[in-house]
Amino acid sequence: MDRIGQLRVEVFDESGSRPVPGATVSISEENNPGNVVEQMITDDSGESTSINLTTPPLDYSLEPGSPRPYADYRVQVQMEGYSPVQVDGVQILPEVTAIQNIYMHPLREAQDLRETVVIPDHTLYGIFPPKIPEEEVKPLRPATGFVVLDEPVIPEFIVVHEGRPSAAAPNRWIPFKDYIKNVASSEIYATWPDATIRANVLCILSFTLNRVFTEWYRGKGYDFTITNSTAYDQAFVYGRNIYSEISQVVDEMFTNYITRPNIRQPLFAQYCDGQRVSCPTWLSQWGSKNLGDSGYNAVSILRNYYGSDIYLMQARVVSGVPVSFPGANLQVGSTGAAVRTIQEQLNTISNNFPALPKLRVDGVFGQATRATVEKFQEVFNLPPSGIVDFPTWYRISDIYTSVARLAEL
Repeated sequence: MDRIGQLRVEVFDESGSRPVPGATVSISEENNPGNVVEQMITDDSGESTSINLTTPPLDYSLEPGSPRPYADYRVQVQMEGYSPVQVDGVQILPEVTAIQNIYMHPLREAQDLRETVVIPDHTLYGIFPPKIPEEEVKPLRPATGFVVLDEPVIPEFIVVHEGRPSAAAPNRWIPFKDYIKNVASSEIYATWPDATIRANVLCILSFTLNRVFTEWYRGKGYDFTITNSTAYDQAFVYGRNIYSEISQVVDEMFTNYITRPNIRQPLFAQYCDGQRVSCPTWLSQWGSKNLGDSGYNAVSILRNYYGSDIYLMQARVVSGVPVSFPGANLQVGSTGAAVRTIQEQLNTISNNFPALPKLRVDGVFGQATRATVEKFQEVFNLPPSGIVDFPTWYRISDIYTSVARLAEL
């Protein structure tokens, strides 16, 4: 029996910091693109409404070797003054929410061609080269100045090379959390148990932060952080949709990584699907799904594969974020400098996202601040609690940094 998944489209200008309201969003089935199943107009925050779309049965994404578990759709976006954008192969899974971000470029003289993004098959369904094994602990190099190497850090951007290391291919500068969300949405299914999603996200985080910390590719003379080749690194697909369920986990966990006693670096946590490819000492993606079904938590799943001595650490530096999380949630009744910081940042963000009400900057977390926080959470795909917790603090900081930088241009 067919099921239903949800899709929401979010449209921004090329900076990624300014929404595009009033854009026309058309959704059609990939195998019948002439039949538009839904057409919507983006709101003041550049968002479409969430729509229900038909998908294959849920069981297809829960067992290996099943038919394709997602439905492919085409998303087309048009707006006066911008080049139209088309995304083919948007993957809609049952009972979860897909988010398709669209970045539109202003029309320029003699430049009015449609930008087309084609999303390939998911790595658990399509055929991709298996990971070439590497040592899980890498030799360390002296600091170069590109990143801080005396401790693991969260960089503002990941430079992704779209191909094998030696291939002539473009490099893309991707915000760190956006990169992790993209890889996780490409590598696992959002329909899996929460503990399984968290375990796999921790592997992706540790793998990525190991590449950053050891400057693996820069040490070999390359000008990028990581590739999108599954033979060498992790799947990354520029322009693909992500999933709300994965996005929220990444927002909660993005400063965490796996390590072992007596090593300074994040563990190079290699993994495979566990079905077409066997990797006895690495995490098995399908095996982790089964462990999640059996009630294992994320750390127990990881220890099942990497050994009982692994543990989680948290990066102490978040590059590019003006003020670090104060350590306690901010909510109605909170006062002080941290509240003032949030109020100032939300007011700056509201210049580009007018759905957020302006606040009096007084350092007092009252009902007005709660309402603006809740609206921010709704707009930026966070649970709308009205409380500034860890993921909300850093999401506000991310958007504030981007909006403030744009205002300086």
